[in-house]
Amino acid sequence: MQIYIVRHGETRANVDGYLQGWSDDPLNENGIRLAEITGQQMTGIKIDCCLSSPLRRAKETAEIILRESANRDVQIEIDERIKEINFGSYERISTNAPEVKLFFPDPFQCPRFPDGENVQMVMARTQEFLRKLIQRNDEKTYLIATHGCALRAMLNFLYEDSADFWHGHVPYNCSVNIVEAKDGVAKLIADDKIYYPEEMIVDRYK
Repeated sequence: MQIYIVRHGETRANVDGYLQGWSDDPLNENGIRLAEITGQQMTGIKIDCCLSSPLRRAKETAEIILRESANRDVQIEIDERIKEINFGSYERISTNAPEVKLFFPDPFQCPRFPDGENVQMVMARTQEFLRKLIQRNDEKTYLIATHGCALRAMLNFLYEDSADFWHGHVPYNCSVNIVEAKDGVAKLIADDKIYYPEEMIVDRYK
C-alpha cells in the first residue's frame, strides 16, 4: 500500500497571510498551476482511490492532480476527518495576530480556538482516518488531499520527533508525503516533496 498525502494548492489566504481553517476558499491561479505541475509529474503512478477533505481547495487540488496524472476516472471520496483545523471565531484573522501567537511556534501549548479546535483534536480525527486506512492492508495506491495543519497532525505519529508538530516547517502548497504500509505497519518514505520549481513557493512562515 502506498499513500500519497498532498497539501492543497495555493489560495489567496496563503498569499495574503490569514487563517483559512474551515473557510471554503478556492485555489488561486498559481495554486491551480502548482496542482497541474504536481499531477503532470505524477504521471505513471496509477491511483486506485482518492480521498479528500470536503473543503473546495483540497477537492480542486485532487481533481487537478487526478486529471493531469492520467487518473481522471478515479472517483473522489470525501472524508470530514481530514478537514483543516477549525479556527472558530479566529477564522480569517492574520497569521501574525496576537490571538494566535502560539499556533506556529508552539502549537501543542496553543489553547483551543474559541468555537473551534486545538491541534490535539485535529490529531485525533486525522490519525483515526490514517490508521483505519492503513488497516485495509491492501495493495492499492491512494491519493489523499488535505491541508497544512491537518497533514502535520495526521503524520505526527510517524515523525521521528513527534514533539515538533510542524516537523520543522509548515508544509508547502502541493507538497507530497508518501507513506508505505504493509501488514499494518507504516513508514514515511518521502517527506514534503515538491514537483514544481522552488521559485514558485510562497512561504509566509520563514
